[in-house]
Amino acid sequence: MQLRHQNKLILVGFMGTGKSSVGSRLAEWLGWPLIDSDAAIVRDQNRDISSIFATDGETAFREIESRVLASLLQTPDRAVVSTGGGAVLKEENRKLMRKTGIVVALKASPDRIVSRVLQDETRPLLDGDVQGRVYRLLEERKHAYDFAHFTLDTTEMSVDDVAAAIISMTNHVAKENT
Repeated sequence: MQLRHQNKLILVGFMGTGKSSVGSRLAEWLGWPLIDSDAAIVRDQNRDISSIFATDGETAFREIESRVLASLLQTPDRAVVSTGGGAVLKEENRKLMRKTGIVVALKASPDRIVSRVLQDETRPLLDGDVQGRVYRLLEERKHAYDFAHFTLDTTEMSVDDVAAAIISMTNHVAKENT
């Protein structure tokens, strides 16, 4: 499969919407590297995200996240970039993502998100009441992903179906613009 006229395909969305698994499939199909911004932060800081939150707090984490994301997106190389769920919270990140690639927002129903993240203890924003936190954060971020070029609901879709839909959408627009 191909992706015409772009060198970055950037996946955004709330945690549990499929960014990592869909990103992996897209990278495989396109023959592009997958860049996971959370993994890049862990490498950059030499500690896991939960430790950064616990030690430095969310504000410091968001600063690190912005710096690492900017570094990843400035490279001229083709890549599928899977971002952390909160990378969209800063305007500078949203502008940079739109400027450097095609941005696809993945979304899913709150219940599906809860079922996907319920047992994941690596998500510091979900400490405590997972369901309550997911619903609250979704409400707080309900418009945070509106800047994306495309939005796709992954609730009832397989990873392959989501990846194929993304490639189809982006190629359709690229054909219209040529």
